Amino acid sequence: MAAATVGKTGNFTARRRGRKGKTAAACRGGEYRDAAAYNKSMPANDPPPVPAEQRFSAYYADRPPWDIGRPQPAFVSAADAIRGRVLDLGCGTGDLAIWLAEQGRIVTGVDFLAAPLEQARAKAAARGVAVNFLEMNALAVGAIPERFDAATDCGLFHTFDDPGRAAYVAALAQLLEPGSRLFILCMSDSEPGTQGPRRVSAAEIQAAFREGWTVESIAPAVFEVVPGIPGAEFSPGGARAWFATIRRTA
Repeated sequence: MAAATVGKTGNFTARRRGRKGKTAAACRGGEYRDAAAYNKSMPANDPPPVPAEQRFSAYYADRPPWDIGRPQPAFVSAADAIRGRVLDLGCGTGDLAIWLAEQGRIVTGVDFLAAPLEQARAKAAARGVAVNFLEMNALAVGAIPERFDAATDCGLFHTFDDPGRAAYVAALAQLLEPGSRLFILCMSDSEPGTQGPRRVSAAEIQAAFREGWTVESIAPAVFEVVPGIPGAEFSPGGARAWFATIRRTA
């Protein structure tokens, strides 16, 4: 579940620990877009935030907790509604994008890191599937000249702080035309603990998409993770999550 400031998940306590054993930006509202914004929220003796590229490159040097080797169950269940030309945002190593292509969709995947995209292209080639993988910041997707019938977000939305979230929604508004749908799987505020990515409430999803969008559904879901990774321990069977279906209306 990855860009200049987007990635697949937030921070796990097993990596890049700061004061009191927590990662520099963990449990403080997700990803901070710049050091100044982060430092205003933290005591003076806290370390500066680790750049997103550096942090997520470190995850991909090993096996990231979200890289389960298959699409998340929520997207499999929603497959019939994910139609036509699909953009997979923060595609990582490509499991969802490739699976959607195998179901007959025309798929483009975007991620801000080269390493997972190399893996994604290799997977697609091995399975004989055509997917267009692009290296780019998800906040810049509004500049893509192509238009899409649907977009999928598996673990990207919950990586943003509030300003980043607003910029992300604005980019999606440029990209998606009326009638297009966005499908989001993100960490729920019902997941206990503080490790891992920012928790998101259903009300926050509603608020983020209040203008120019219709939130058609927000349903409880599960975010499966690779078992046995220190600092990525969640509820049995997977982290509690929300699966939202959102339609562009203006």
